[in-house]
Amino acid sequence: NRGSMLNQVQIAVNAREASNKLQYVTASDRSFALNKIKTVLEEKKRDIFKANEQDKENADKLVKAGTLSASLFKRLDLENGDKFATMLQGISDIDYLPDPTEQITYSSKLDEGLELYRVTCPVGVLLVIFEARPEVVVNITALAIKSGNAVILKGGKESVLTLTALSSAIQSALNDTAIPPNAVQLVETREDIEALLDLDKYIDLVIPRGSNSLLINWFIKLTDGRCNSRIPVLGHANGLCTVYVDKDSDLDKAIRVVLDSKINYPAACNAAETLLIHRSVLSSHLLPIITALQNNKVLLHLDQESLSQLPSSYDNSGIQLCVPQDFDTEFLDLEMAVKVVNDVEEAIQHINSHGSKHTDAIITENEQIAKRFMQGVDAAGVYWNASTRFADGYRYGFGAEVGVSTNKTHARGPVGLEGLLIYKYKLCGNGHVVGEFGEGKKKYLHEKITFFRDLKYDN
Repeated sequence: NRGSMLNQVQIAVNAREASNKLQYVTASDRSFALNKIKTVLEEKKRDIFKANEQDKENADKLVKAGTLSASLFKRLDLENGDKFATMLQGISDIDYLPDPTEQITYSSKLDEGLELYRVTCPVGVLLVIFEARPEVVVNITALAIKSGNAVILKGGKESVLTLTALSSAIQSALNDTAIPPNAVQLVETREDIEALLDLDKYIDLVIPRGSNSLLINWFIKLTDGRCNSRIPVLGHANGLCTVYVDKDSDLDKAIRVVLDSKINYPAACNAAETLLIHRSVLSSHLLPIITALQNNKVLLHLDQESLSQLPSSYDNSGIQLCVPQDFDTEFLDLEMAVKVVNDVEEAIQHINSHGSKHTDAIITENEQIAKRFMQGVDAAGVYWNASTRFADGYRYGFGAEVGVSTNKTHARGPVGLEGLLIYKYKLCGNGHVVGEFGEGKKKYLHEKITFFRDLKYDN
């Protein structure tokens, strides 16, 4: 309705105004705000956990009713293990990173007294849509503040109480800092998002972080295939990751990497969903690998050739013959599809045809084959003898991540601070005009600048 739309426009306007103010906030002010947020979150931990408990109770009913997946339910739990402590540590890790803004990435002396600089700057206003994981609110807030961006956040309805508690704590913390409180705003409904997607005047970048259905449902008109929004989208959709066990692979390494890629956290987008195995090592590698997977309760979808390799006495419970769609399925659970391939070229072809361009790994002792795989696979992350689960902003040293982008423009892979920056060109002259240059006139010097001007604003 019109009243609701006006409210959403106001949210976007507030975010734009906050973004404009953030351009003048110093790095020390941003650091102070991050530490204040961490302190207030710790102080309000009990209230946040209470809200999370209620969300989990409500979500459990949805799982039992079949309207919420078990994998999304697992991501909802903020009290599990050291997740809350890791979330807080992520704020400190981001704070400790160098200030990413106002960094000179290119410079050129065009003429005496005429200097050109390319300088990093915030994107502006971010709209981030995500599912289930409530800690994402804190991760993205920290990244946005550190990079000087304003952010509007929309989480899944299954975690609304936890999100509200976290957002309330963040707003409370920002009230005592130089960061405008409207730099971080939370919206709750699908209608909010549909309205905000029309406001490209105020919002600069949309980041959907979740399942492929999230991307399709909100950004694609199924009737004609056109995008729903004029705002650029930094895509983070499904993670259909593959591990390829090559003919020159070490069996122990293969078992370690395949197991970790699948069972470490099967609900994550960087968990492996497909296992490819070279035909020449079927007799030596297949049985130990699938036995290890079965011992960890992984349901296996084997192709006909790999299934035929199992001894007649083998316990086939938990094993079934695969169907073609298994290789296009993100299971997000203890399930894995298995296929036999002839060589690394077939493995590359399979991954490029069925993968999601997220993260794929090869297990081999042959450096040339590893290089061929890493060059040929079209993915944001290509790994050699390492688990796909390493595809993560925290593990990369980014402090945290907005998501893992499978795009090929602007940012790719785990998106940390750099992915939330763009750049502007700053030209410093002394009354220079273009009419002074040209045929028979001055020529451009285009010389590298050795000593940069100090272009940072300091209030």
